[in-house]
Amino acid sequence: MQIPADSVADYISKIPEERQEVFKKLFNTVSANLPKGFQEAVSYGMVGWDVPLETYPAGYHCTPGSPLPFMGLASQKNFIALYHMGIYADPELLDWFVSEYPKYSKRKLDMGKSCIRFKKTDDIPFELIAELSKKMAVKDWIDRYETQFKKTKEPVPKKK
Repeated sequence: MQIPADSVADYISKIPEERQEVFKKLFNTVSANLPKGFQEAVSYGMVGWDVPLETYPAGYHCTPGSPLPFMGLASQKNFIALYHMGIYADPELLDWFVSEYPKYSKRKLDMGKSCIRFKKTDDIPFELIAELSKKMAVKDWIDRYETQFKKTKEPVPKKK
């Protein structure tokens, strides 16, 4: 479920009222703990944090000319989703997060490749999300992205 919005405040105003406070707290937790260099954005129908084009002019290979996405936060129909591309790209970070999660939450971890789903907003592990947010700097994310995801086009050899 994508929510069209022009700003973070606009996005939050469009999600169900009963989720707004916890969504703001989760957004503020990530914002306060991300290393310097990421920028807030509204894209892909959610709020998030990107590597700005000024820092990484190559941008996102899937959407040329747009900043490189790193984290996103979305209000879906039945849950709040936190997307963290670093977890998707770094097996050690994923292992750390999965092993730490039970120490911070009594609920079972509900997760996809880069998506952490919070169906019950009364048990979001804010302290763990703060720690996760600190774990990857802009340069680390760019390096990981370039080695694992960015498609490089090598010249096709000419046939003789």
